[in-house]
Amino acid sequence: MSQGSSGITLQRLHYFIEVAAEGSISAAADLLYVSQPTMSAAMKDLEARVGRPLLRRSARGVTLTADGAEFLGYARQIVEQVELLEQRYLGRPPSRRLLGVSAQHYSFVVDAFVRMVRSSGAAEYEFSLRETRTWDIIEDVRLFRSELGVLYRNDFNRNVIDKLLRDAGLAFRPLFLAEPHIFISRKNPLAARDRVTLADLAEMPRLTFDQGANNSFSLAEEILSTLSSPQEIRVSDRATIFNLMIGLDGYTISTGIISDDLDPEIVAIPLDVDERIEIGWIAHSAIPLTEQAKRYLAELRAVVAGFGMALLE
Repeated sequence: MSQGSSGITLQRLHYFIEVAAEGSISAAADLLYVSQPTMSAAMKDLEARVGRPLLRRSARGVTLTADGAEFLGYARQIVEQVELLEQRYLGRPPSRRLLGVSAQHYSFVVDAFVRMVRSSGAAEYEFSLRETRTWDIIEDVRLFRSELGVLYRNDFNRNVIDKLLRDAGLAFRPLFLAEPHIFISRKNPLAARDRVTLADLAEMPRLTFDQGANNSFSLAEEILSTLSSPQEIRVSDRATIFNLMIGLDGYTISTGIISDDLDPEIVAIPLDVDERIEIGWIAHSAIPLTEQAKRYLAELRAVVAGFGMALLE
């Protein structure tokens, strides 16, 4: 790749990656300690050299065009490969590791994240892990706040989730199929059972994750969301839901994967229903993953396989 006046420079690629990540030319300029006019001119020059618009500008900032999203994938790969080359042949120290992951509230996602950070070996890194609402996961990945998202599909919500992903230029890649379980406190009377039925849960508080303004059944984090419950509590984070399982003998429905290290007071009991939960990860369909994202996915697969789940990919 030429560094001359007629080519696309590495500096321009660095600038473009930061603009896409920040969603703002001025914010990227501040981050890289350059003036806003310099950054704006650099983006216009880059678009002129590419011969097509890469950014969609508005009063609220910038978003990527379809060409811009594809270009970002190539830019990330080039910058990453140059950094690896410099480390190997020029003795440069490893660059600051970056990765963002957004996910529904799964302990195996956190387990894999912990393993990735511990094994990164980087002197500097900036990772983000957001346990958040289903709609926000899709938006985070669409807007490049996160490179990867982790969520579930089943027969009930599949059409809605797939349409949202298609409209956002994202693809769902299956990871594993899970049998539904309830999560309850170890002190709950049902904790000694081999299996439970929906009838067993009729008098217990049902705990669900709040989906905010997008609180439709199809975006619920739990299956069987359309079934009515006389006692229901919505929460916003995993620590709260576990505290309510212990304090109120409540339950939630999830995958059955629970970390004894992270959640020692909670157990998973199979739920006797004719349903399956398909867990997968989402990313931009036209953009190659960075090496750091691939490393995280490798850890995610290892954690899931360690719980005896058969991988689907």
